[in-house]
Amino acid sequence: MRNTIFGLVLLALASPAVAGGKGGTTMAAMHLNSPAFANGATIPAAHTCDGTDGSPPLVIDGVPDKARSLVLIMDDPDAPMGTWVHWVLWNIPPQTAAIAENSVPAGSVQGRNSWQRTGYGGPCPPSGSHRYFFKLYALDTLLNLPASAGKADVERAMKGHVMADAGLMGIYRRR
Repeated sequence: MRNTIFGLVLLALASPAVAGGKGGTTMAAMHLNSPAFANGATIPAAHTCDGTDGSPPLVIDGVPDKARSLVLIMDDPDAPMGTWVHWVLWNIPPQTAAIAENSVPAGSVQGRNSWQRTGYGGPCPPSGSHRYFFKLYALDTLLNLPASAGKADVERAMKGHVMADAGLMGIYRRR
């Protein structure tokens, strides 16, 4: 009997409603995928500096019902001089189910990447294979930031507002 009660307590503590859900409700898992490449696979050259350097198509699902906005950050932790930021995008409408190739959803704001440009900059590793992480966050707020904001500014502003997150990782090696 004691083991059964202990097991039930552990099960309750591990459930999303207790451990991670806001307001005691269960959250569905949020997902980020791309029809252009699978998680852990090679990013097509078209989405890199060796191609047209356009952003890949992305598919989003499982956004929490109470989310007010989404944030997308793409970076390369394998860059020789530290993490290189390729794309910062915030205030994506939470009902967004897909981000089309070479586009951003209406109402979204693109920030400054590590090239000090606004918008997407595709993979362009100086040598070897690099990993590129697309990180999606569901927030309980909109972010009030200028388009000149970068990754660090966005991360500071979203602190304490993340309801769920998802990720997609692609690899690229120059030709």
